Amino acid sequence: MPDSHRPTRSKWRQALHNWVTRRQQASAQHLLRQRNIYVLPSPAGCVLAITLLVLLIASINFQLNLGYALTFLIAGSALVSLWMGHRNVRGLALRLGPLQPVFQGERATVPVLLHAAHGLYHRHGVSLAMNRSQGKLAWVHTDVEAGSTTTVELGSVPHQRGWHRVPRVVIESRFPLGVFRLWSYWQPDGRVLVYPAPEVPLPPIHYDEASEPGSSLPRSANSTDHDGVRSYQRGDALRSVVWKKAATALASGSGDLVVRNSYAQHHQRLWLQAKATGLQDTEAQIARLTAWVLHAHEQQWLWGLQLPSGLEIAPSSGDAHLHACLAALAVDGKSALHD
Repeated sequence: MPDSHRPTRSKWRQALHNWVTRRQQASAQHLLRQRNIYVLPSPAGCVLAITLLVLLIASINFQLNLGYALTFLIAGSALVSLWMGHRNVRGLALRLGPLQPVFQGERATVPVLLHAAHGLYHRHGVSLAMNRSQGKLAWVHTDVEAGSTTTVELGSVPHQRGWHRVPRVVIESRFPLGVFRLWSYWQPDGRVLVYPAPEVPLPPIHYDEASEPGSSLPRSANSTDHDGVRSYQRGDALRSVVWKKAATALASGSGDLVVRNSYAQHHQRLWLQAKATGLQDTEAQIARLTAWVLHAHEQQWLWGLQLPSGLEIAPSSGDAHLHACLAALAVDGKSALHD
């Protein structure tokens, strides 16, 4: 296709996208019914229509009674398949399953629950996909048994941190003959939280040990004083030995053993601060803070966080504290909801 025609085609697609978006309001559930099911012949249906037209013209020219019978039999079967396909999708109800946060660059899974509202017969050949303005649709095909609920997992890979609106979902079926395409759109009322991607490899941690954020005192995480470990002493329990470090020490020939320092784990109050990263770019600061937060949680430290925007989260520990800090890092400085 010549390049001069591409902008016009894009404008038509954008106009169609805007028209569909204006008609579609975000909702928690979508019920397929007569008003929101659209029908058009599929490519196979268009070929069949042309074939029937040629067959009809040939029957008229040569006065073939069997040709008439075959033409109208196939045409009638196609029309009956349209009625069966409409009945196949009408009454299907869709709703979102629980949405879990993911890290930037990971695949965000969007579970969609399909329920046959009129559970008198099975629904066959139902396809779902995320409808995006660019890229090829990734269809997921399923059947829904009568009176049951089927879960279909769709997904996308978000490349920005923050809140992301769940993309519009396309529901399609070409059951039973494939000559008609029946479809509907649904804009789910849901959001996915995308955590920032941590910096890899883990950079040395610099933090402030004061109880309140103050002058930053750089310390290195490579030191055993702040890794939550100490040298092995006679009488220490074997279950407290850090065996990964012990294996490394034995491989190097030193044979030094270290154990977890429970006092450091429970009484160290650490502040992870944006200014201690030594970086100027905000996104780079957030990536480094994310890596520090994950490491501090793994070491079971008592730690607080100061974001580049100045927001402070008091020192604590545990899974709830980890997710609160990751969520704060995800939305720090973000005011828009990504589509």
